[in-house]
Amino acid sequence: MTHARQKSPVPFVLGCGFPDRGDDAAGLFVARRLKQLGWDAREQSGEVAALLTAFEQGGPNRTVILVDAVQSGAPPGTVIRWDARAKPLPRESFHRSVHGLGVAEAVELARVLGKLPGSLLIYGIEGANFEAGAPPCPEVLAGVEEAVRRILEEV
Repeated sequence: MTHARQKSPVPFVLGCGFPDRGDDAAGLFVARRLKQLGWDAREQSGEVAALLTAFEQGGPNRTVILVDAVQSGAPPGTVIRWDARAKPLPRESFHRSVHGLGVAEAVELARVLGKLPGSLLIYGIEGANFEAGAPPCPEVLAGVEEAVRRILEEV
């Protein structure tokens, strides 16, 4: 008897950010591009409660890929990848939401509550300008394309 190899579901993608705050929209742009390619990709603000709900919607055995703008000190547009199941995220890299808590806090709360998805990969795109009304810088837009390419290659 032979067993057909079961195809794993396409990852669930969460693009975080705010569309009118310059480079903070990077995660949203990645989600939009992947959605155009037929992926289950959704836009999120990055608020803790919304992310916890989204992690549960992704399911315990599905890979969740979260993309957000970060500030780590790298050049704008740099793409950084973390495996959130392996170790805590560097909180100082994640631009906090307008409510003071964001992606890093949501991931750690999900870890404590036992609600992390089976696989949680975080892609950060280094931003420089988060001013209200500013457009994303060209380096960040290039980082969006790099993140999409790397996600497609990885999966």
